[in-house]
Amino acid sequence: MREAPLEARIWYATLLTRVRGLRPAERLLTGGQPGAQSGARCVDPGAQRPEAQAALRLCEAEIHLAGGRLTEATTAAEAGLRLAAQAGNRGLPPRGHVVMAVCSVRALDLTTGLLYANRLRDAALLGQENLMPGQCVWAAAQALEARDGMESVAHLLKGILHDEVLTRDLLVSQPAAAPWLVRAGRRLGDTELAERTVRTMGRLALMNRSFRSVQAAAEHATGLFARDADALEAASERHLDPWARASALEDASRVRSVRVAERDRAVDLLRRAADAYLGAGASRDLARVQSRLRELDDHGGRPARGRTRVSRLTDTEFAVAELVSQGLTNGRVGSQLYISPHTVAFHLKKIFRKLDVTSRVELARSWNRILVEERGDHVRESGPDFLVRPAVAARQAG
Repeated sequence: MREAPLEARIWYATLLTRVRGLRPAERLLTGGQPGAQSGARCVDPGAQRPEAQAALRLCEAEIHLAGGRLTEATTAAEAGLRLAAQAGNRGLPPRGHVVMAVCSVRALDLTTGLLYANRLRDAALLGQENLMPGQCVWAAAQALEARDGMESVAHLLKGILHDEVLTRDLLVSQPAAAPWLVRAGRRLGDTELAERTVRTMGRLALMNRSFRSVQAAAEHATGLFARDADALEAASERHLDPWARASALEDASRVRSVRVAERDRAVDLLRRAADAYLGAGASRDLARVQSRLRELDDHGGRPARGRTRVSRLTDTEFAVAELVSQGLTNGRVGSQLYISPHTVAFHLKKIFRKLDVTSRVELARSWNRILVEERGDHVRESGPDFLVRPAVAARQAG
């Protein structure tokens, strides 16, 4: 049987990725050969065109992101964006910009996240996001919320839920989106936003019974809205997306922690969430969970990082250094990490001493260099990828 053209395989792999059929999606791109490079067996004469290769790399990036592999996702997205630029294609870049925005925010690289959020905004103004409009808005909203708070994106969230196309595109293809919107509704005091999300996700689950990722998202959103810890734990088991699974564990912990009798269970769930976020390279989420662990458990529960020079920093100090190096004030850093500005200042003093710098300006100038050196010197011996990719490299793509 003759192999399908590359473009057809990419299209089918993209659909599979939306519902988290990651293994069959990867097999489609590699021609079904274990360990083969993507597109290696392709005999399609048009497969080597920059446009086709750009689509291939961007599909790979989406698969990696869905699998919780942020570093690989970013590398593939950067390659895809470069190829799309070479081909002069304006329709493909939003796919890469979504991956870059989401990866950057999860990895605490807010500067890069905002860069790609702005590019998604520009694509929307030019009508270039027609293939995945809901995901474009959601990715941009996450980056803007990380910098300016949930109130700053309230209008975007309402726009998503009042547009059927945006809603269907987003909630079916991103398992973490529905619970994120419920959480947003709670923080904004917008009960209608939360209720509408749960109702819409429930309808989509009824129409897509065979898709486990959609069922998990519906169970997660409903459990979160109802504050049902059992449902949230069940959702965490059903989720195929590692980040969404960690999110469900975190939500279940928060519900259980309200009752003193369930405090130990809440700590255990939160530790599992921390491990999952660490494995996915989600530094921002890890910092939030560790802050919560310190509240619940005097023993902390900080997952170990690789043996590098920056391991002299605690995880909170690492997160503070990353955000301060991007120019955020102590107040904004504190709101990101759920600590007070006074605590941020306290951590900064220790960071200056451990890294032998004397000011915020010097920290900002040297931080990316330190990370680059650590990546080069210790990439083989380090464990899960906690270190954030340098923003400068990301800005060169697309």
